[in-house]
Amino acid sequence: MARLPCLTPADLDAEQRALYESITGGPRANGPFALTDEDGRLTGPFNAMLVAPAVGAALQGLGAAVRYETSLSARIRELAILATAARWDCEFERYAHEPAALAAGLTPGQLAAIRAGNVPDGLDPAELAALRFVHDLLRKGDVDDVTYTATVSTIGNRMVVELTALVGYYATLALQLRVFRVGSP
Repeated sequence: MARLPCLTPADLDAEQRALYESITGGPRANGPFALTDEDGRLTGPFNAMLVAPAVGAALQGLGAAVRYETSLSARIRELAILATAARWDCEFERYAHEPAALAAGLTPGQLAAIRAGNVPDGLDPAELAALRFVHDLLRKGDVDDVTYTATVSTIGNRMVVELTALVGYYATLALQLRVFRVGSP
């Protein structure tokens, strides 16, 4: 059972309404899952953003940036998101991102390997370096010098910064989804 009230559009004040419109009118509107239910309430992590709109707006902005404005390929992005979902056992993130991963060309077998916390076969060198980096980050909360150097030499500093921010963002969402008891629809 969800711990936060599920806000309908009629429940929103001006600050919440502006955030609601930036979420539902932004690039996420064309995503792989419905952002709202039949009553217009935001699904997944987005309802919590409305409860604290200043923090929610910052999170929404960061999420849009790491999802739509990085140099990460769609496959690397989805590998990292799903590895984060596996680490935190986040049902909603799997629900939301497995279709995006399949659309990016990952296979059901590769998704099963990621769900199990493993590195799947069939990744290119950049994907492999990025996923090894993400696995270290998620398991240790840090990345050793060998992994860091190998990752930077393969994908560059910019992508490493973007990848670290992406993992941090999706870890934040996974924790909020867990604390507020939000599952998949």
